[in-house]
Amino acid sequence: MDERRLALIRSGTVRQRHSTGSGYLIAPRLVLTARHVLADKNTGSHWPEIHVWVGHPRVGGVVSTRAEVLWTHPQGLDVALLRLHDEVDVMGSVRWGRPVGKAPLRYEGLGFPLASAGEDRGAEHLRGELAPLSTGSRGLYVLDQKPAPDPRDDGRKPWGGSSGAAVFCEDHIVAVVVQDCQSYGNRRLLACPAGAFTQDSGFDSILRQYTDSPPRLAEIGAPLPKAPPAAERTQTEKNIEQSLWPILGAPGACSAHARALADQLGMRVPADYAPSLPDLVALVTAHPRALASLSGTLAATISDEGDRTRLTSLLSHARASGFGSLLSLEEHECLVDLLRGICKEHPTLLPRAAREALRYACLPEPLSRTHLPVDDLEQVVDELEAMADSEHVPDGTSPVPALLRLTEYVAVAVAGEGSSILRDWSTRVADRIGIHPTALNERRTDARQWVARQTSPVARVVLDLTADHDAPDERYVCRVLLARQDGTHTVLREPETVSKTPEEAARHLREAVECAADEPGQEHHVPWVTVLVDRQGLHLAVDEWNPGAPNEFVPEQPLGVEFRLTLSCPEMSYFARGRDREQRRRWASGDQVPLVADRNCDSPRRLTRLLQNSHRDAARVILHGPRDQRTQLLQACLALGVPVVLWDREANCYEDATRLQRLDPTGPLADLPERVRRVRGEVFDSEEAVLPRPALVWEEGHHSEPRSLQLRDPRKGTHAS
Repeated sequence: MDERRLALIRSGTVRQRHSTGSGYLIAPRLVLTARHVLADKNTGSHWPEIHVWVGHPRVGGVVSTRAEVLWTHPQGLDVALLRLHDEVDVMGSVRWGRPVGKAPLRYEGLGFPLASAGEDRGAEHLRGELAPLSTGSRGLYVLDQKPAPDPRDDGRKPWGGSSGAAVFCEDHIVAVVVQDCQSYGNRRLLACPAGAFTQDSGFDSILRQYTDSPPRLAEIGAPLPKAPPAAERTQTEKNIEQSLWPILGAPGACSAHARALADQLGMRVPADYAPSLPDLVALVTAHPRALASLSGTLAATISDEGDRTRLTSLLSHARASGFGSLLSLEEHECLVDLLRGICKEHPTLLPRAAREALRYACLPEPLSRTHLPVDDLEQVVDELEAMADSEHVPDGTSPVPALLRLTEYVAVAVAGEGSSILRDWSTRVADRIGIHPTALNERRTDARQWVARQTSPVARVVLDLTADHDAPDERYVCRVLLARQDGTHTVLREPETVSKTPEEAARHLREAVECAADEPGQEHHVPWVTVLVDRQGLHLAVDEWNPGAPNEFVPEQPLGVEFRLTLSCPEMSYFARGRDREQRRRWASGDQVPLVADRNCDSPRRLTRLLQNSHRDAARVILHGPRDQRTQLLQACLALGVPVVLWDREANCYEDATRLQRLDPTGPLADLPERVRRVRGEVFDSEEAVLPRPALVWEEGHHSEPRSLQLRDPRKGTHAS
């Protein structure tokens, strides 16, 4: 990498700059960059004014010139070549490379990210690891960047401006940065491989014209690591060496296992490679999956129970300290391939299985959504590898990883050969890392019980709202549950709890309803949405919250128009003793005669007298009258166990009672929520001022808690999950 070839690119019109990016001078008049740096994102056409500054600000001799787009990739890859108006001659030439093997490679580059901008754009030395086995979207390389900027308060991307930077491995251009990735703590960049565009005939022809030589790709592989001097080794390396020494036994075993491991990692192993034990440890620390891969070959040769215990202990301590991954290279590749096919055929299965299998864990963000896209699968597997299922297990055995529990749930949910292949995979991994067979069998029992009872459809989607009083604007902390007909419920957990605006909460709720609609056994059941609020929240017009259009074809409409949406105030049960008992009694009475609260019950005292005497069995009250009385009357109804209360939020007096007649408030009770939904739709589509804004409280009672999972540690009895 030659810092004198660094290029800063600014594109736009004569009057205004619209885009900033990076580039690299590959010939005296050619700069390689990303195409989107040069294009208007609204029209797709290239900006008419492109200015380029070639050179590093600290080296001196920066050359400023104009440029024009000379070449873009015919298949739409995000790369381009600029032809400079002035020649910039830098000694030396550019070499091209292609990463090979499986081991991560060190990379570097130079760019101009927004995060390093002051009065002018500052150059940033990009550096980190390129993992050949990690594949981004569209076959892009994944770059794990060591120094990474924090998110900006203004919403702009801190990596903006890095696009177009050339990526170097061993002084060969191997890729061009084209995209940032906000996952993984904002530490990932995505780059277009050089091998994807250097083979284009147009690119080849231009380089022959301007450099007299075609772009030849050299294979770049990770070198075999050598052990550092003893004084420079870390404590982790010393611990691994101490653990491996009694397991390996004969000196020849060390060399054999090291050669096998290097071959698995995709490194080139010379015939005379004879590593020592410290060299083997250096090889183990060179790749996050190396220790797991080595343990696979070691476990196959171990016959002594003491060595087996030592290997299990080494793997457990390594994972507990955050060193290395759970899965070996082969295991990871096999699992991702199996789950990729399942995701394509059943995109909702993994999120559903994860919500049940890992009910008490904070799930990776992609599993908190309705569907799991195939592109997010590797991220999910990588994050789940670090999660344990249990902690207290017998000495010499390993905790059950959360990933294996989820795999068992997926295995019982899919049919045919895929199910047995997943279970076989899980058995092999469990045996390698020292999981007690009883522990794995209990997870399989839980999975079978889940499948046996998962046909119960979702009866209600419950949105629990809590006002965020610390927020400067109207925001709510939301919790969503799927309440099933058999009395169980599932909590849709989010990776982090952040308060939401009404619009964001509405979108979150709609996603939950879509999630419920995709549940097996749901068929044509339309979930009922219940919004849990406190006493102060009974006035909220949640039914009017608008999540926006679901797609470009279907127009937007409020929640209360899309779904049967009712309110519930469980908080009242804490203040009114016997309220739940009264609710059950009133429901059992069959609704008898609804109470229409008119002028004859215009105070809480009169209303209470009616509900305790002539309407003692009433399950429904229709509230009329002025707004300033409504709160007291409503709370009196709820405290006395009335499960269904209907009122018009727009009503100002008793004469407004006629507004509710269009939904037949005293008609059949079972159809009342649907009639309310239809009237809400009429109100949304109409501009009439006299239409009602119906609010409906519907208390269904408490659902039973879900059945506990079996989380019994071998030989230690049963513990609550």
